[in-house]
Amino acid sequence: MADATTTLASQENLLLEYVQRLEEHRRGRSAVHVHIANLHANNRRESHMRMAANTFESLVKSLQGQLFVLSNGDLMFIFKTESEDLVHSAIVKLRFMFADDPLLDDVMESEESAFESWYSMERDFDKLLQNAKTLVEEATSRLSQQAQRKRFQENKPQVRRKEPLTPAMLRRVEHALAQADLSNLVRRQSICAIVGRSPPQPIFSELFVSIADLRDTIIPNVDLTRDRWLFQHMTDTLDRRVLSMLSKHDDRTLDSDISVNLNISTLLTQEFLKFDDNVKAGVRGSIVLELQVLDIFADLSAYQFARDVVHELGYRICIDGLSLHALEYVERDRLGADMLKIFWEPAIAEKLNDPDETAVVQAMLKKNGLSRIVLGRCDTREAIEAGQSLGITLFQGRFVEEGLADDQRKRRVGTVLLIDKSDKI
Repeated sequence: MADATTTLASQENLLLEYVQRLEEHRRGRSAVHVHIANLHANNRRESHMRMAANTFESLVKSLQGQLFVLSNGDLMFIFKTESEDLVHSAIVKLRFMFADDPLLDDVMESEESAFESWYSMERDFDKLLQNAKTLVEEATSRLSQQAQRKRFQENKPQVRRKEPLTPAMLRRVEHALAQADLSNLVRRQSICAIVGRSPPQPIFSELFVSIADLRDTIIPNVDLTRDRWLFQHMTDTLDRRVLSMLSKHDDRTLDSDISVNLNISTLLTQEFLKFDDNVKAGVRGSIVLELQVLDIFADLSAYQFARDVVHELGYRICIDGLSLHALEYVERDRLGADMLKIFWEPAIAEKLNDPDETAVVQAMLKKNGLSRIVLGRCDTREAIEAGQSLGITLFQGRFVEEGLADDQRKRRVGTVLLIDKSDKI
């Protein structure tokens, strides 16, 4: 127990010592406290925290400041005031990264907000010092409670749950992927135009591998997505296998309008060039490459380079994985994308109850081009009607698939009736 409490608050203790040493050297220094711990649990995963800390990496390497990653996930960055513009840029990037979190709703960047707190060492030193002391106390108390919970959990009957993906398991998965026939795991979901109550009209189909089916087939009882970075590495391998499968296109898949969800890194591989060699020049314009928004902003330079390459080849790009909150920070034209895909969420319907909120959402959508926006994950009629009220005409999701299947059944029945009538003549 003694070891736990003496090592628990190491980063907090280092922060307190650092602040105390700066008492006689306050001039020209500032600090910002980023309250990651106040974010929603979905945004406090280890991968998010690692990405947030990496935002300050270049500033730390250039000796512009000192970063403290606290035990509750918060970040404290103490820096030379001359670098304040660069620090503000880093905070803007963090705000975009967590744009869909309720903590950032309608909060402007200021000296004091729910997301970050700013300190001038000359003016606010005593306040910062007290904050550092409080952080040490809270960390020690919190981690002491964790130790108590751990002892409690050790005495509880163990319930089997999915194991996290590990590097050793990842090697097994990648080896299995290299041998597996993925054709049975590939799914199609149509992106359709829907106007009013008319039947869905297919525009193109997204091809994707069902991760749940992949897990059950290759490595059951393992959570493939828990560690974002290992999952990202696995999807790199999966991308290459999907491209290899599509390159054969024995079923003429590449002759139809399709979209494929890929990592940006995949677009710069030999596998993608081989895939491109197998695509007819006139067909490239009918293929949409869907790229995740988090992947794009994790390395904007890599995205810009890959975007220019695939555009030169003739493919179209859709930025995937956007929430309504994230859309506030995205400009399709500036990112050079052809389409955006927003995921349906109940918050969209809530905003439609407020005329002012509705006007703001409509303005964002119009800015990015209503005809260039897909509303995904539409599993209910409510999602379709809400999207239509905002001017969206392209939809994807289970409700859309059900509408397509229903329309196809009606067409088949109509064909049978026509045949019966012609037989009677």
